Amino acid sequence: MKISFKYISYLFLFILGVNMTFISCTNDLNVTPKDDDEFLSDTFFKDPTSYKQVLAKIYAGLYVGGNDGDGNPDIAGIGGDFSSYLRLLFVTQELPTDESIIAWADGTLPTLNTQTWAPANEFLYGTYSRAFYHISLCNEFLRQSTDAKLTERGVDATLKAQIATFRAEARFLRAFSYVNLMDLFGNVPITTENDPVGFFYPEQKSRAEVFAYVESELKDLNNSLAASKTNEYGRVDKTAAKFLLAQIYLNSKVYTGVDRNNDVATLCSDIIANSGYTFANVPYNYLFSADNNRNGAQNEFIFPIIHDGNAIRAIGGGMSFIIHASIGGSMDAASRGMDGGWAGTRTRREFVALFPDQTATGDKRGTFYRDGQSLDINNIGTFTDGYAVTKYINKNSNGTAAQRNDMPDTDFPMYRLSDVYLMYAEATLRGASTGNTTTALGYINQIRSRANATPIALANLTLDFILDERGRELFWECHRRTDLIRFGKFTGGAKIWQWKGGVINGTATASYRDLMPIPAKTIQANPTLKQNPGY
Repeated sequence: MKISFKYISYLFLFILGVNMTFISCTNDLNVTPKDDDEFLSDTFFKDPTSYKQVLAKIYAGLYVGGNDGDGNPDIAGIGGDFSSYLRLLFVTQELPTDESIIAWADGTLPTLNTQTWAPANEFLYGTYSRAFYHISLCNEFLRQSTDAKLTERGVDATLKAQIATFRAEARFLRAFSYVNLMDLFGNVPITTENDPVGFFYPEQKSRAEVFAYVESELKDLNNSLAASKTNEYGRVDKTAAKFLLAQIYLNSKVYTGVDRNNDVATLCSDIIANSGYTFANVPYNYLFSADNNRNGAQNEFIFPIIHDGNAIRAIGGGMSFIIHASIGGSMDAASRGMDGGWAGTRTRREFVALFPDQTATGDKRGTFYRDGQSLDINNIGTFTDGYAVTKYINKNSNGTAAQRNDMPDTDFPMYRLSDVYLMYAEATLRGASTGNTTTALGYINQIRSRANATPIALANLTLDFILDERGRELFWECHRRTDLIRFGKFTGGAKIWQWKGGVINGTATASYRDLMPIPAKTIQANPTLKQNPGY
């Protein structure tokens, strides 16, 4: 059984149902929630227990699409199963890359496989709307938890202190959504708790302005988030803010035109030396098992998105989607701890080629299911075209069953310490004076040692190697699109994979596709928004 916070999240969603929406800060972002006249949030917040419940709702929005799991979706126009935050991150960060492809022909989903999407793509609209809905929840929580509001409601000093930490977490989660929006869509509006309540057109900001806002927020949160390793598992602390800051600095050249590699190396060194998070000296597969919250893997999880088969009833969301969709063909779903498979996601031949063999002999991370699967993808819609991926499993690391076989217990490692090692090494190779190549090599070989992969020499530590190693270590963890863009290999012809550009052996794509289009429905709702070039 996992921590009580997860159960608070689920119970909040189950009991509250549709009784709570945030009308005042969803209209301003052109996101349409359900039943927007059924609740006055100021009334709800008179209950002292409401503050943690609302924080739980904000966290819960990362893995469910509505107040009762898949049903009653938060976002009108796209189902709760399709609009889970984590599922949408996977769809946008993995499907357009060499790491994944999906067989399904739902709506405009196939265009994400081939980098041929258009502004009318409903999955991009879902991603944009989900992130802004998440922001709207954070903004309303911050509006309703000011010191003046708490004093007016007679909140005691002990609870006030707890709520101060809750507010910091809400600000982090808001920053998390702004980073995803900045990364995917570029120029987007910024709204905060200080903006007017009610309908208005928020002003679109440049990518550099969004970057500056997020940077300021994350630096300030070092003063108010819980100290590292002191919060409940699944809730963020100061190290999560440092990680996200290092991540945007690593991509600063893309976002702002200015490199910040010195800052990356400095932050990563601080996290490694002082955070208390430690590299998990367990087999690699433990990190993606149903008990990864307690089998030693959790020691390196800086920000996990927690899942629980009994508590979270979202069949189409989060890890349920990631595991179910990866099972098909002749695979035995029971051996993966699941009740069946959806025959969706596989990987592409070019990603398989990053490993020394196809049997996980020379690198334990290269776990592909090949029986009845072809390496080549001749038909995207045929699940058996392309090797299946067995990285995530709904079984405990000792082989015993998880709580259920329809909903997984496996937590999703959004941020983990091995990524900090990789960021440090990359920033050092990109010229960070605060980095050291010998130290970087040690971090890389520590990662490779856990995978039983051959250690490399300093001469082999190149930027191309780092990109490949990030793929081997972090594949299907929602980083690949961003990584390929940073290395100049997402669009264009520098790196080709099957079905890139819509042809079987791949072709160069236009550079404007490094940014997703602002969704057409969003521009219809807010005509002040300007579309990204090329669309």
